[in-house]
Amino acid sequence: MSKKRGLSLDEKREKMLQIFYESQDFFLLKELEKLGPKKGVISQSVKDVVQSLVDDDLVLKDKIGTSVYFWSLPSCAGNQLRNVHQKLEADLQSGKKRLAELEEQCHALKNGREESDEREKALDELKAIEEKHNELKDEMGQYADNDPATFEAMKKAIEVAHAAANRWTDNIFTLQQWCSNNFPQAKEQLDHLYNEVGVTDDFDYLELAAVVPVGPGVQTLETFN
Repeated sequence: MSKKRGLSLDEKREKMLQIFYESQDFFLLKELEKLGPKKGVISQSVKDVVQSLVDDDLVLKDKIGTSVYFWSLPSCAGNQLRNVHQKLEADLQSGKKRLAELEEQCHALKNGREESDEREKALDELKAIEEKHNELKDEMGQYADNDPATFEAMKKAIEVAHAAANRWTDNIFTLQQWCSNNFPQAKEQLDHLYNEVGVTDDFDYLELAAVVPVGPGVQTLETFN
């Protein structure tokens, strides 16, 4: 034998409304919790079901003294339905008005855009102008390296790099001198180590090259010597 299916929330709401409509009386929550099971609504869920009806204005409640009473009349449901109908009707009219406005805007936008030889010619000219604009933009990008501001920024960056390289070169020479003074007996091993890491006999400070003109109004920087 299959287990009996429980009531859905909508079914519970309908059952609780029947209690109000049939009696047309006022109830305390504890009274509703006793009446609910007679309609198939377990007492533990009566409070939540009644509150959902209150939230939807299908059941009214008021505090009288220290007690809270609940009631609902068939006319309350009728009023609620009329309110919902009025709101839906207002939304419908608003939607129709907006649709008419959009159709009018669409019609206005189409004016002057009908297919014609003049329009096709204008579109072709616009496309050609856009292509020329992109070509000039690319060409300008090729000359970015000759821009005075870019050139000056590159010059300063090279000066900073040059100073840093020579600072590390000085540190290496200082370290070599310290090793020579403290480990004179290991000179051969140290020379071998220096060669392995690239500190050869021609290792020296870097010299910064000067600005070299390469054409009218154009300058370039050479790398370190």
